[in-house]
Amino acid sequence: MKEIVNRLAEAGEKLIIGERSAHLRHELPSRDRCIQIVEVLRSVLFPGYFGTSELSRDSLRYHIGANLDWASQALKEQVLRGLCSICKKHDPSQCPECHERANGIVDSFVTKLPDVGRVLMTDADAAYKGDPAATSREEAIFSYPGLLAITNQRLAHELNKLGVPLIPRIITEHAHSITGIDIHPGAKIDEEFFIDHGTGVVIGETCVIGKRVRIYQGVTLGAKSFPLDERGNPIKGIERHPIIEDDVIIYAGATILGRIRIGKGSVIGGNVWITSDLPAGSRISQVEAR
Repeated sequence: MKEIVNRLAEAGEKLIIGERSAHLRHELPSRDRCIQIVEVLRSVLFPGYFGTSELSRDSLRYHIGANLDWASQALKEQVLRGLCSICKKHDPSQCPECHERANGIVDSFVTKLPDVGRVLMTDADAAYKGDPAATSREEAIFSYPGLLAITNQRLAHELNKLGVPLIPRIITEHAHSITGIDIHPGAKIDEEFFIDHGTGVVIGETCVIGKRVRIYQGVTLGAKSFPLDERGNPIKGIERHPIIEDDVIIYAGATILGRIRIGKGSVIGGNVWITSDLPAGSRISQVEAR
């Protein structure tokens, strides 16, 4: 057993020592705590649906305030850990800049939550209106995987915009593991967004999605290719994913690749492969795609 422990420790040292030696000086974000924070925020955004269901008009503000306060303090600790993991200071845990930045990031994030909540309610309405099997908006909030995934993504997106390392991807990949819906935190998604069924959906980092867009299971909004640097590594930050304009419907299994634009009001049929721009009002089926 001792020999096994030694060998595993040697492998672990190679992983965390070197350029990332800050890992030994300060703890990384806790995946479990980040997930817990998101679940508490879900109860803030959808009070009475998640967390305690026994709320009244009198207790609502206390419930939201208490949960938001806990989530804010817990998130500041996790954001600080994320910042320290990339800090170049000798002892990032004692870096006042990291502490100040973490506090500022979370304070800014909290101010965005009312807007996030408003947009999520439009997503819930879109799910109810877009699915004839939905009996109520409440059913969509409670049970639709697409709404769970987009809730996580909208929270992660705000943190991503604020420059938080690690945590946004933890949040979206947790939803991915539950729902099978993979939405990068960098994707820009407007209101009234609906993913029906959802399993196998992929939405890439630089996607831009307009208002009232509806997509079905197995849809990929991905990159066609990406350039490499002189060392053969992918060049980061290039806009390489599609732009989907307002009121577009994309049916199951469709694949849309590259920095192309799908015009307003287009309908993309199932299992088509698209790599070039489409004008507004396009109707694409398998035969037309071929």
